[in-house]
Parts: sequence; structure tokens; C-alpha cells
Amino acid sequence: MPNFLTMKREWFSNVRGDILAGIVVALALIPEAIGFSIIAGVDPRVGLYASFSIAVIISLVGGRPGMISAATAAVAVLVLPLVRDHGVDYLFAATILMGILQIIAGYLRLNLLMQYVSRSVITGFVNALAILIFMAQLPELINVPIITYALVAGGLTIIYLFPYLTKAVPSPLVAIIIITSLVYYAGIDVRTVSDMGELPSSLPAWLIPNVPFNLETLQIIFPYSFAMAAVGLLESMMTAQIVDDLTDTPSDKQREMKGQGIANFFTGFLGGMGGCAMIGQSVINVKSGGSTRLSAFVAGSFLLFLIVVLGALVAIIPMAALVAVMIMVSIGTFSWRSITDIRHHPWQSSVVMVVTVVIVVWTHDLAQGVLAGVILSGLFFASKVKAIFNVDSQLSGDGLSRHYIVAGQVFFASSDDLVEAFDFKEVLDEVVINVEQAHFWDISAVGTLDKIILKFRREGTNVSIIGLNDASAHMINRYAMHDKALEDADIAPQH
Repeated sequence: MPNFLTMKREWFSNVRGDILAGIVVALALIPEAIGFSIIAGVDPRVGLYASFSIAVIISLVGGRPGMISAATAAVAVLVLPLVRDHGVDYLFAATILMGILQIIAGYLRLNLLMQYVSRSVITGFVNALAILIFMAQLPELINVPIITYALVAGGLTIIYLFPYLTKAVPSPLVAIIIITSLVYYAGIDVRTVSDMGELPSSLPAWLIPNVPFNLETLQIIFPYSFAMAAVGLLESMMTAQIVDDLTDTPSDKQREMKGQGIANFFTGFLGGMGGCAMIGQSVINVKSGGSTRLSAFVAGSFLLFLIVVLGALVAIIPMAALVAVMIMVSIGTFSWRSITDIRHHPWQSSVVMVVTVVIVVWTHDLAQGVLAGVILSGLFFASKVKAIFNVDSQLSGDGLSRHYIVAGQVFFASSDDLVEAFDFKEVLDEVVINVEQAHFWDISAVGTLDKIILKFRREGTNVSIIGLNDASAHMINRYAMHDKALEDADIAPQH
């Protein structure tokens, strides 16, 4: 019974909304899949078959209901050299290996690394994607007939105003139908889907990549597969987090990792390129009313139905209608509040967000932008923790003993400050270092304590350490070199 209830909740709790949203997503997938195929240097059918295969399979085995996965630009840009130098069959082999690596990553629970990605990095990632989505529409907006701008404006008007009449039908779908009908019956000469490339007319077939099964092939495809797997998982995990926030529902990110791997593994055997989660289409899906696995399944299935059965009808859809939908997605994806938050948030958070945006947009590489944001976040965090480190001291009445009080976190960033807080030239019989309010985190901190004790001892001063907490005492007893018999000397945990 619980399994039946789970299946009903994940598949059939929002049938009408999921079917309509899936249809809208399928229409939006067509130009993107063709465009990504061009980026990768392969036939349009490779991207279209991949989008069908990944969307359907991930709906069955993924961990984030309502999220759309398909062929993506992030993966496409990585494989162009592989296709150019070795041919498309090596792409299929690399996609299969990409899936295997992602499945392994899922079992290793690498999704837990997302805990170290700050909110500022995610906001920067989202804003950068919104900008990239808009930039991807520019070729359809430059050096085109003026009527194209009117059609795009008309499409946006329908998308934003139609919900005031009714929300029974997704407004992007209405915009596509109206703009397509207008262009077709008025005989307006503008670019259509057919201008993007020939649509396939048959179902994808099961194939074995025509590559030698030897170590040399593995050496060729492994670097590409590894990069594809890493970028694909990174974008999928961050998109899942965004969909979690949009829908206020949790996801199983370990299952999603394995699901992405399974989807890419089988997609390689169906003549498709690698892919991952798509934030743009996921936003379209959620905003069009999609929320369960059914919407992704419908999106993939209807995409195949469109290109194989209704190819002639799909071919007449004007690109202006699809551009209007993608501009809506770009506007809806961008975190406009992050602009006003720059004045209120800590400047370090704003810098991390802006740097992530700039690097992603500049390089068109999500991994580089996110990596830079994560590193910067870590540096700022270490700097903040270091800033609250403090050392006070008090000289005894007879002038022969000094009592140091260390407060804060002692680690690699604050270890130099700890050394500089002591006066080793002061003539004393005894020094007491009270670390009751401190914590020693790493071997840098332990090494610094070694240095302090040994310097005082060289000056003929007895040193006592008091107030160590259990964790710090354990680390010092294990790694400190100044006196391996600390438990017999002056260092003792505080109880």
C-alpha cells in the first residue's frame, strides 16, 4: 500500500497540470536540442534522441520529480573536440562511460559535496544561467526582419497577460499556438524550426558504438567522460536544489546522481549525446504547472511524438515564439532580488555571487564559475573565523609568571597570529596558556603550539597548557612533537 501511495503521489497526483506542462517543455526542447547538436558538431537527431531518452529515463529513476533533464549546452561544449577528431561513435562511447562514472559517484555519495556550496554561489549560478539563456536567443534577434521583434513582443504579451484570463492552459503553450497560427495563415516570412535542421523521421535504434574496445579507446574517451560526468552532476545537483526551493519539496540527490548515470548510460546506446538537468526547462515545467515524474515523462515522450509523427507541423513553428518562451524563462530564472540584496548583504557574499556570475558568463563553463565561487566562499569564511581570534595576557604580582588566555579557533589561518601574540624574550619562570575558550582544528594549529612551547623552553621558561577540550587534547596528544608524553606533563584535558 505505501508503494502504491508513493507511486500515486509521484506520478498521478497532478495529471492534468503535468501533461500540459510536459507538452510545453517538449516544444521548448526542440530548438535547444537542435542547437546543442550544432554546438557539439553532430547531426540534430543526436541531440533530439538524447533529449527524449534522458527525459523519459530520468522520470523513471531520478530523485527530483518535476525536474527536466535532456541534452544540454554545458555538456555539448565539452565534446566538440572529441567528435571533430575521432567521430560521433566515440561520443556515444564517451556518453556510456559518463553514465558509469555518474552511477559510481552516486554510490560514493558525492552529492554530499553540495553542502559546501554556499547560497551566494547558487544565486550566482542561477543568475549566470539566466544570462546565458538570454544570450542564446540573440542569434534569433540580430539581423532579422523587424516583424520578428513584433512576434516576440506579442508572444511575451500573451505569456504574461493570458494567466489573468485563465490558468487552465499554460500561457507559453497558448503563445506558441497563436504565434504559429498567425505566421502560417498570414504567410509571414520568418525563421522557423525547419531552418534549424532536419528533424528525424524514425525512432532511435539500439546500437553498439563502432569503436575499438581497447585501452587506447579508453584513454581517448575517459578525459571527456570524466568532464561530462562532473559538469553534468554539478548542474543537475544545483538545478535540483533550485527546484527544491521553487516547489518547497525535498529531493533525493543521491538517487538523482544514479538516475543521471543510468539515463546517460542507455542514451549512449540509443545514439544520443550526454546530458543533464536543465534549469530553463525545469523552470518552464514548474511554472506551467508540472510537479511530478509524469511531466518529465510526457515531455520526453511528446518530444519523440512531435519529431517523428508531427514533424511537419513542428517545422512551421516560428523561432520567434520559442524565443519569447525562453526570454520568459530567462526573466523568471534571474534572481532580481539579489541586485537589491547587494546593498544589504555582507560584501563578501556579494563578491562571491558576482564572481560566480562573471566567470560562468565569461567562460560559458559552469564548473569554473562554481569552483571559483566555492573557493572564494571558503577563503572568506576562513578570514571571518580568523578575525574573531584573540589572545590576552596578565603578569603575576611578582613578575615571574604570565597567564595567557587564548580565545577563538586555532587553525592554519590563525596560527601565525597565535605565535605573534607571545613575547618569548620576556624573562619569566613560568608561562600558563589557558585555551579553555579555544579549539585546535588542524595540524597547523598543533605545529604552532609545538613552536610556542619549544621557544619558551629554549628561554628556560616552564610552560603549562590548561583548559584543553577533549577534541583538541586528542589531536595534540596524537600529533604534537614537543613532548610525546603530554599526559605525564603539563597538558591535561579539562573536565
